[in-house]
This record gives sequence, structure tokens and C-alpha cells, in this order.
Amino acid sequence: MIAQNSSKDLEGLLVVTVEQAVAAPYTSCRLADAGARVIKIERPEGDFARNYDSNALGNSAYFVWLNRGKESIALDLKNKEDMEVFENIISKSDILIQNLAPGAFERLGLDLKELRLKYPSLITCSISGFGDEGPYKNQKAYDMLIQAETGVIDITGLPDKEGFDGRAKVGPSVCDISAGMTAYQAILQAIIKRSITGKGRHISVSMFNSLADWMNPFYLGYVYNQKVPKRNGMTHPIIVPYGAYACKDKLTLLIAIQNDREWANLCKIVLDDEFMANDNRFKTNSNRVANRELTEKIIQDKFMKFEREELIRKLEEASVAYGRISDMEQLKNHPQNNFLEIDTINGKVKVLGPGAIHDNFIPDVNKMPELDEHGKMIRTEFSSI
Repeated sequence: MIAQNSSKDLEGLLVVTVEQAVAAPYTSCRLADAGARVIKIERPEGDFARNYDSNALGNSAYFVWLNRGKESIALDLKNKEDMEVFENIISKSDILIQNLAPGAFERLGLDLKELRLKYPSLITCSISGFGDEGPYKNQKAYDMLIQAETGVIDITGLPDKEGFDGRAKVGPSVCDISAGMTAYQAILQAIIKRSITGKGRHISVSMFNSLADWMNPFYLGYVYNQKVPKRNGMTHPIIVPYGAYACKDKLTLLIAIQNDREWANLCKIVLDDEFMANDNRFKTNSNRVANRELTEKIIQDKFMKFEREELIRKLEEASVAYGRISDMEQLKNHPQNNFLEIDTINGKVKVLGPGAIHDNFIPDVNKMPELDEHGKMIRTEFSSI
């Protein structure tokens, strides 16, 4: 059991965020987890992510996950008085984040460059589909659309067959999350530099470039060696065996062989056929790739004689890497999970915890804010600066 940590690394920092959906809320959520005070500006009708679903005790699962620990105020930024409150918050803020539709922030009469001239220590961060420059800068962007534009969809899924398009999007919102992660690390970098110079900066985060960066190994292979990536489902294009196999109990197990020593161990201990390791059809990875179908059939036939946990014991003995394919029930009960509990108006929601653990502690988190929950308090605090 990991203890709760009351220390707040970013305590004292004020973040104001005009945000919606996933990317910017991910960034500000991480800042809130680290102790920053985050004021979330919402439209009078609220962040539309509040209504994505009702899967978390009647709350939107996305909203609970990404908005813990924030303060919410509903402002109509076309209203003069509300805009004055917003500008007063900005005047006291360390960080301003926005991910409105292209041009929307500027149409409100707000210029990030002018704000930074007025408040030189302010760090501003805009998250958009394609960045501040370029021919696509005004194009609307959602996660799946950017997965398509960056080529991620084209390399994900199964091989095409006649009449079958095997391409697939990645399940989680990897584009939004990669942009949120990129913005978070860029803001932390800016905070470190500001501690030295006292000056802020503007950060432009492009969802397209954040995800395209992840495509570099495939891009470089194509540009310099004309290698067109193939979709291989759960197999590896140049390593065998490296993929998923069904077990006797109808569960699935992934194995990954990295070298011929591991292959020899697999043959001897798991497949119970040490002579196979020296068979010229299977001896090297190149041999196994050339005889992929036969190699995988032999492995699959053997695996079907054992339940998954039996095979895992054999794979452990053989020092062969493996992974269970978890369904949601198995993920829920996974022994490596850590959890956070978030207060909502409908009760506590238990979410999967963060990937980074500092000094064996997970962050203290506060509740998910209701729309305009802190509006009166914030208006009083920032109405007459």
C-alpha cells in the first residue's frame, strides 16, 4: 500500500486554464496533482467533456480522470464583467493554458503576446491541432483525425485483405494524451528557466507534432531506406516468435523472443523439444521468419495444451518475456495497480493511479469540481484587483 504524500512540489503557483476535452485538462491535472492551484475557466454550459458519458457514478469518466483538484468558475468571456474577472486572474497567474478552437482565444480580444509583454513572468501555453503556424493551423482537430493525419492509423491494425480494410485507431486518446504530456513537460521546463531569469515564455503545442514525434522510427526507415511499415496486428514484422497465442483456458498470452539463446530455452523448457532449437528451419530468427507459419503453428499447438498460468511458470523458468492480454476485469484486479480516490458529488470514484511515483508516495488529490463550484469565491477574490 502506497502512502499518501502531503508535500506539494508546485505549491504557490497559480494556473488559469481555458480548456475543454482532454489535452489541456491532462496538462493542468498534472500541475494540480503536483500542488499548483488550478482555476478552470468553463463556459456557462460547462466543459463539454462533462457530458461525454456517465460511467463514473453518473459522472463523465473522462472529466473525473482529468479534472481532479481544480477550481471551477463559469465565465462568459463575451461579457465585459466576466472578462474583467478573467483578466484579473491572469494578472496574478504564473501559467495560462488554453486549447480553444483555432482563433477563438484571439476573437475574445486576448493576445498572448500582449499579455506576456504586460506580465513578463507569465508562461503561456496554447494547445492546438496543428500549431500556431502552417497551412493547417485553423483546421479543427480531434484525436482520431490526428491519428489519421500522422500515419498512426495506417500502421495500426491488421493486414488488408480483399474487401477488408485492416486499419484501426489506437484505443486510448493517444493524440490528446501525447499533446497533454508534451505541454506538461514544456511548462515544467519553462518554470525552471523562469526561476533563473524571471521571464516567462510562450509555448505552442501541436497535437499533430506531439504524435508525429512518436512516429520517428517508422518515418526514418521510410525516408532513408524506403521501408514501408506493414500492419502486423499482434505479431512482429521481423521477429518470430513475437506475438499472441491462445491457451487451453481460452486466455491469451504474448511472448517475445529477443535472441537465439531465449529461443533455445523456449524449445527446451516450454515446447519440450530441444532439438527444434538446432533445426535449420528454426535455428536463427531469419530461419523462423522464413518459416513463420510453421513456427507459429508448432508454438500454438503446444500452448493449447496448457492453461495460461501453467505456461507462465514455464516461461519464467525459461527466462522468456511474456505478457497477459488483460480484459477490463483483469485490469481492474491487476496486482500492479495503484489507485487514487476522487471525491465527486455522487461519491468517491477510484481511478487508476499515476505512472510516476515520487519517493514512494502518490499525490493527494481533491474532488472533481462541479460547474462553477468555486465561482463565487473566485469572483470575490479577483473582482477588484
